[in-house]
Amino acid sequence: MIYFDNSATTPINPVVLDTYIKTSQRIIGNPSSLHHLGDTAQRLLQQARKQIAELLQVDPMEIVFTSGGTEGDNMVVKGTAIEKREFGRHILLSSIEHPAMYEAAEQLRQFGFEVEYIPVDQQGYVDLDALAEQLRQDTILVSVMAVNNEIGTVQPIQAISQLLADYPTVHFHVDAVQAIGKIPLERYLTSRVDFATFSAHKFHGPRGVGFIYWKQGKRLAPLLTGGGQESAKRSGTENLPGIVATAKAVRLLLMDETLKQQHERQLKQALIDGLNQYENVVIFSNNDEQSAPHILCFAIKGVRGEVLVHALEEHEIFISTTSACSSRQHVPASTLKAMGIPSKLSECAVRVSLDHTNKMDDIEQFLIHFNQLYKKFEILHS
Repeated sequence: MIYFDNSATTPINPVVLDTYIKTSQRIIGNPSSLHHLGDTAQRLLQQARKQIAELLQVDPMEIVFTSGGTEGDNMVVKGTAIEKREFGRHILLSSIEHPAMYEAAEQLRQFGFEVEYIPVDQQGYVDLDALAEQLRQDTILVSVMAVNNEIGTVQPIQAISQLLADYPTVHFHVDAVQAIGKIPLERYLTSRVDFATFSAHKFHGPRGVGFIYWKQGKRLAPLLTGGGQESAKRSGTENLPGIVATAKAVRLLLMDETLKQQHERQLKQALIDGLNQYENVVIFSNNDEQSAPHILCFAIKGVRGEVLVHALEEHEIFISTTSACSSRQHVPASTLKAMGIPSKLSECAVRVSLDHTNKMDDIEQFLIHFNQLYKKFEILHS
């Protein structure tokens, strides 16, 4: 099997799974309980929080645990809207955000909020001049995905941070789900970023666990209330085994981080070189420093994305169309649409998402089977 769908989810690292199992079996207390079993659980919870914070070079109190990226995105956009509604109702998102941000923001329109989208250029990068013009006195939130999940563009978070320096009351949120471990920390977690969301299953951690970087002094109205967990920012009994396993996954992810990124970029370049041999293949992703090393989006003209996905699946090669969250709805790549790519071509787009565990032999085998399929498609469409 060749697994090239790592941006959708990654297989849990066996070491991380072992941590999850051992924590589940040995730590039975609720971190909120007053007895010594609860104390043990609470210490382990805070230890995991501290470990993640140290790896991200932030304060432990700035890490808030969630169920994943979708909850984190919803917490930020809706929490900002509720908290700052008396000061403004204008929200700015990039036009290529994940559905978790887009749908959450669109839901707020029903409650009188104004949602505006920042355009991107033909390469998928946020238009900084447009953003500068769109900012208003009543803007309460700017949200930009650090690494686009469909084509892998690395957004200019540092430049946006400089622009927002003159707007200190505007919450700046970064969806960092595809960024952690793939690009240097300083490119997506600047001192101006107020909130950043992460999801463990994207980096060989357990599913259903994530965390938010929540800058001290910044306020969000909580979406979940009740028990007061996570300093009353996110109530609900903490998923302790998942959280401890996530801390282990982050540590393993950032170990030899640069070497892993270099390896992924070499795999990506080999794939690009192979695909460039075909006349009807259009590649939408770059492989420079402004593009993530693990995501490659391309299309075969005239071949719908899901057709190629299933054809490769027959050879035990697994890729996706665009975002896994949109694939089953057969929604065309929203990023490509925002870039001005015709829908007829964007419907043909597929995404290969790599991981440091992939090998060059995987690329070679992929290209062999791709060549066979390309010839079949060529006959069918001739």
